[in-house]
Amino acid sequence: MSTVTLPTPAPLLTRAGWSAWLAALIVLCALAPLLNLWVPEGSAFHLSDFAVGLIAKIMCYAICALAMDLIWGYTGILSLGHGVFFALGGYAMGMYLMRQIGLDGNYKSALPDFMVFLDWKTLPWHWTFSDSFLATLLFVVLVPGLVAFVFGYFAFRSRIKGVYFSIITQAMTFAAMLLFFRNETGFGGNNGFTDFKRILDIPIATPTMRMTLFVLTAATLLGFFLLARWLVNSKFGRVLQAIRDAETRVMFSGYSPLGYKLTIWTLSAMMCGVAGALYVPQVGIINPSEMSPANSIEIAIWAAVGGRATLIGPIVGAFLVNGAKSWLTVTYPEFWLYFLGLLFIGVTLYLPDGVVGLVKKLKRGSK
Repeated sequence: MSTVTLPTPAPLLTRAGWSAWLAALIVLCALAPLLNLWVPEGSAFHLSDFAVGLIAKIMCYAICALAMDLIWGYTGILSLGHGVFFALGGYAMGMYLMRQIGLDGNYKSALPDFMVFLDWKTLPWHWTFSDSFLATLLFVVLVPGLVAFVFGYFAFRSRIKGVYFSIITQAMTFAAMLLFFRNETGFGGNNGFTDFKRILDIPIATPTMRMTLFVLTAATLLGFFLLARWLVNSKFGRVLQAIRDAETRVMFSGYSPLGYKLTIWTLSAMMCGVAGALYVPQVGIINPSEMSPANSIEIAIWAAVGGRATLIGPIVGAFLVNGAKSWLTVTYPEFWLYFLGLLFIGVTLYLPDGVVGLVKKLKRGSK
């Protein structure tokens, strides 16, 4: 009787991969705080507060790019609406931060300033648990996840795919942006939330809190990378890739794509929600512009530039594109959007595998 030998499961990371991951952990969670808090400002090795804020912001974007890679790179679902999940997580955290202001607002009221300005007397029902940090942590994950689950269930059950799915996700984020612009929804209208004072009753503006949030963001990004790596190397991940390559064959093989697509879609939305929650206290503002369709398109660009279906590629793409954006918007602000469009077209035509794919080709060519 013949036996079938199953393939050996791939390791989570290679030895070189673990070395790189640990190096990133040490640099971001130990070396960066040391250079910022302990090295004098006049030293060439000092990491400025501006650099800390910029890197932290890009790390939040990198989490979104990683989430995009899971659904686009590995499942073949191009979303142009992931900005809404990022913003929902940000608004959940922003509501808590607004309650933390307390009586320190301009109107010395327990209500947020914008509610006093609009002559509101009580908090809306959806602000009920906004003063609880634990409840906020749950809402940061559950609200984007629930919205994604409901939207994804009806979309995937109807077998909407390809460009049609991309269009309705863009319509979703545009509709959400218009909703949050309205003052009567209780989310601050076009101004959103800002002027945050504290988190867990600790002032946000202190160097220690700023670096604590930086380290939390770095640890979250590295943790999500390991989670994504584990997912794509598992049987679940192999089914996702099969759905990407030939969904009809997957159905004929006895698998229902609905559950797999809905699970990874919801998980990616939750990841974006966590990124938004980390983003808001570090940037200091959240408003409906974070839901603009352009922001969601940028997330897809980061994944494409870095290299889809590589996990590390979208992270690299987020740093490259946003690093260039930070420089160009200061030096040549009128050309930034043209550069972004040319970058996306150029990558699509000449670098379909992104920067990481190009590096791999160069390595193979040098051998």
